[in-house]
Amino acid sequence: MNDVSFYLNDAEEKMGLAVEYLDESLATIRAGKANPKILANVRVDYYGTLSPISNVANVSVPDARTITITPWEKSMFKEIEKAIINSDLGIMPENNGEVIRLSIPPLTEERRKQLVKQSKAEAEQAKISVRNARRDAIDGLKKAVKDGMPEDVEKDAETQVQKIHDKYMKRIDDIFAAKEKEILTV
Repeated sequence: MNDVSFYLNDAEEKMGLAVEYLDESLATIRAGKANPKILANVRVDYYGTLSPISNVANVSVPDARTITITPWEKSMFKEIEKAIINSDLGIMPENNGEVIRLSIPPLTEERRKQLVKQSKAEAEQAKISVRNARRDAIDGLKKAVKDGMPEDVEKDAETQVQKIHDKYMKRIDDIFAAKEKEILTV
């Protein structure tokens, strides 16, 4: 006979991972403020290997509208600039020979709406993952009933799975609401 906690823990772990992934993916969406995480998806050719900028340079945020990148090797200036220009950030780097500066321009209303839409799509993907984890747990519990688990235990476990599901759905909604507020704040 399978243990109920196995299904509950598995579902909660999958739901937690979905929320973590959402948090990370929303952090890379530019919201008008300087955030070094927007560079997380930008890769630089470093001696034949595509590496994140943070692996080849020091990335810092001196003020709310500027990101500075200080490469550890002079040869990386051109590579980093090229990677930023070719990325979908839409920011032109400024190079003074020692530091690459990224000035984060204020977002237009149209761009803000696009970013909210993109964030909403990410949140919806996370919700789908949470629903799939709930479905998998409930399917596992139903199979466990066939293997000898009492039906009342299975029903109680389903209720617990639903409570866990609701908790993570609320967390996703809260994360999205915070990101939406951050994007729409001028």
